[in-house]
Amino acid sequence: MITLYDPFEGMQFGPGRCFLTGQPVTEADTIPVFADWLQGTYGLAERPLYLLDQSQTTYGALRLPLAPALRPRLDALEAEVQAAAQAGPAALRALPPDRLWQWLGKMFYGIFVTELIQQQEPLIKPQYPLAENVQLVQRFRAFFQLLQGLRVPTDYADFVPGSVFVLEADSAYDAPAFELDDDLNTLVMSVKLGQAVIVGTLVDIGFIGQAMRQVYADAQRPLHPAQVAEFKARAYYGAYLLAVVPDIYPRRPTPADAPGAELVLDALVDDVTSTIFNPWENLAYGHTLAGLWPRWGLTEAQILANPFQPLSLLYDAASQPQPAAAAAEQLAVLAYQNKTQPN
Repeated sequence: MITLYDPFEGMQFGPGRCFLTGQPVTEADTIPVFADWLQGTYGLAERPLYLLDQSQTTYGALRLPLAPALRPRLDALEAEVQAAAQAGPAALRALPPDRLWQWLGKMFYGIFVTELIQQQEPLIKPQYPLAENVQLVQRFRAFFQLLQGLRVPTDYADFVPGSVFVLEADSAYDAPAFELDDDLNTLVMSVKLGQAVIVGTLVDIGFIGQAMRQVYADAQRPLHPAQVAEFKARAYYGAYLLAVVPDIYPRRPTPADAPGAELVLDALVDDVTSTIFNPWENLAYGHTLAGLWPRWGLTEAQILANPFQPLSLLYDAASQPQPAAAAAEQLAVLAYQNKTQPN
């Protein structure tokens, strides 16, 4: 059985060590955090990426050190996702959930490492430095153990490492071809690739996917961009409410595990004495939603006009899924109300 690498032991981040194994590598042994095909398709190489200390870098500048022997495995993963992304949302949904999770996880980890290194000599010291947050480091350790599945064929035994959702943005409504959102504190990330939007909560071992299964089923249709934002708000707030961190245990494969697996990861949470989710609070959810709806000028006051039922664009007044066109009409009415209301 392989020995899992733990870069948090001594905070071993930065160049010179393979990010998956810890073995020494040369300066030339790196891979882009955002794959070449992503940079080429969406013109990302020189696009600015803003960090928590208010400094900026570019998408193309972010790289991770990688042992040359592992390069073919990560290249194969990128090829899988690239082919699916070119085919559209249905093809991305058809990918094994753990593969799509690994793809998101590699990019998320690359951003995290960049932030962590930058915070050693920040432009402006963040209010909550990542390395000083004990609970956050615990979450990242669990996440990184799960990400070790990039090294060798891995079986996540009877669980998924995180909840991954694939949405379809309605092409009738204007929206950027590529968008990236991430929250390092809750380990969530979303990426828009053309009409496909991939949303991942990266260390919940599927709890959020179970909690949102009906909403996700209702969202299997072309969505207005504001409806996509609402779905993301629900997932992001769910990650904020998640109260447990899974314990990850590696073991040798047995005949009952996936054929060809070289590593099996078991996950365990204390769901007897611990609460899985903290209580839902509409005020806090409304704040999350407002943070993802600025493009449409929706305020927290509008969102929480009924404090017992926050505003929804995914659902109509009768709590039925509504199409993108109905959401667009609803937005137009809200915009008109904003203009006509006295200051």
